[in-house]
Amino acid sequence: MKLFHSLWLLALAGALSAQTYSKDVAPIVREKCARCHRAGGIAPFPLTNFRQVSAYAEDIARVVEERRMPPWKPVEGFGEFRDNFGLTAEERETLLAWIRAGSPEGDPADLPPAPPDADSPWHLGEPDLVLTAPEYTPPPEAKDTYRCFVLPVGLGETKYVRAVQALPGNPAIVHHVLFFIDETGASERLDARDPEPGYNCFGGPLIPLGIGSGLGGWAPGVRAQPLPDGIAMLLPRNARIVMQVHYYPQGREETDQTRMGLWFADRESVAKRLVQIPIVNTRFEIPPGADNYEVRAQQVVFPFLTGHAITVAPHMHLLGKEIKVEVIEPGGQVRPLIYIDRWDFNWQGFYTFTEPVRLRLLSTIRVTARYDNSENNPHNPHRPLKPVRWGEGTEDEMCLAFLGVVFDAEFLAPL
Repeated sequence: MKLFHSLWLLALAGALSAQTYSKDVAPIVREKCARCHRAGGIAPFPLTNFRQVSAYAEDIARVVEERRMPPWKPVEGFGEFRDNFGLTAEERETLLAWIRAGSPEGDPADLPPAPPDADSPWHLGEPDLVLTAPEYTPPPEAKDTYRCFVLPVGLGETKYVRAVQALPGNPAIVHHVLFFIDETGASERLDARDPEPGYNCFGGPLIPLGIGSGLGGWAPGVRAQPLPDGIAMLLPRNARIVMQVHYYPQGREETDQTRMGLWFADRESVAKRLVQIPIVNTRFEIPPGADNYEVRAQQVVFPFLTGHAITVAPHMHLLGKEIKVEVIEPGGQVRPLIYIDRWDFNWQGFYTFTEPVRLRLLSTIRVTARYDNSENNPHNPHRPLKPVRWGEGTEDEMCLAFLGVVFDAEFLAPL
């Protein structure tokens, strides 16, 4: 038996050592790495061909061994998600064995076909509609600037949105982007009063908002994902989209022009609309020196109706350590939705469940977040240390999760 095991290991080692970039590594890199390491992507350099990948082979080996890359954050066993770009054990060993063997290229004829959007900054191919904000230079002396840009959609009919993507023109100063629907015209009136492009909107878009007003957004690490079949967000005819951009210029005088891409679904294919519900705690204070401070937020999301959770997006800032989102059912049973045990402000996401998560009547959604406000946190911006509270600024904190839900009984305007 021992002899058989040894021979099997030798055979496996031989197979792995014979692996090449073209046949074995390129499919992994394209699927799990090049989604960010690409032209216009968030990563600092591309990894879309043999020359690029082999040049960074030693760096790739290090971050893969340390499990820092690809930066898939959800802990296994706490929710299952579509579009998981974390490496499997087999994929990890394939990459490392290829690098140990000297990173051979192999036969370029073995390369898999390049995806149609390989050289495009748009994650899902060319959008059905692209909206562009005006150029804007935030004041460099301000730590944080919130600017809202009004984007007339220019469509005379209601549309059903299956995916959105923000494309920051200058990721070095764009902290995050949120999209809101304005059916009232209030945003245009605010824009008209401000001589510069857009209008200041610290703390929110300053327009009437209701259920269904949110249209998604972007933060570092977020990738566009289509909603499951039959589900879409509603964009009413003649509505305006308000693009709220949070700038963090850090003393630099730089210009940005962010774009927005929308992909539509056919009306006949849509059975349910998605609405974003925030679960939030704005009343907390993290003491200076606390290295594992807990803050909770919870809300009964379905007091009158039942439904399903489709997406989840937890959010904290620089002191964030870990965050967990759970469902507490009326009988007290706790079910996990997502758990990120190593929060990274630079890699966030809107996560889509592999299967919709059933939410019963009177279900409570609980967010549990932990923060490190000590000197040992290299991301702590405060020296000397100080109490940190909820706030819209980068150096403030948040305890927040957006839950994208559909209701079993449609109670908004008819589809």
